[in-house]
Amino acid sequence: MPIGPRPNDSGFATEAYYQLPAYTAGIFANAGALGHVLDVGAGKGLCGEAMAALGINPIDATDISTDMLDMAMRKDIYRDAIEADLTQGLLPLSNDSYAGIVSSGTFTTGHVGPDAMDDLLRIAKPQALFEISISQAHFQAAGFEVKLGALGDRIADLSLPEVAIYGSGNTSTHKNDRALVALFRKV
Repeated sequence: MPIGPRPNDSGFATEAYYQLPAYTAGIFANAGALGHVLDVGAGKGLCGEAMAALGINPIDATDISTDMLDMAMRKDIYRDAIEADLTQGLLPLSNDSYAGIVSSGTFTTGHVGPDAMDDLLRIAKPQALFEISISQAHFQAAGFEVKLGALGDRIADLSLPEVAIYGSGNTSTHKNDRALVALFRKV
């Protein structure tokens, strides 16, 4: 069951009934998340906050925006903040660093495409759990389906549960938008 934004999390998340970060965290926890986790495209820390509420820790945050990382770090749920452009790679991070990789709302057209998954696999430990939400509208068109297939023997146990991005209170043109949650392990 998703948890909602905190009462002081005003703005988009509250006004749009944005529930994807909570669903993402819940799926990750139910899949057996353990160990050191990287929240990719952490933004304001909504997914990290939901993970922390479910007992997942330690968590590091990465985002392209210093301002967003500053907001996320104020929640006191992250161990470290890493400013990085995923489209340019995560060079500051070592190979085999993380036991889990989570991303909610970052892998979509206009943000980060499927090619960033290669560097995420590099920084993940063997058997690391991945949970990446991908906009259903862009899954095939942006090449996510092809990329996941091309990862072949580098990943195992791929499942793609579908979830609503917004809650029933959203009345915008995006109120029915869905995401596929790519859940898998690094081999």
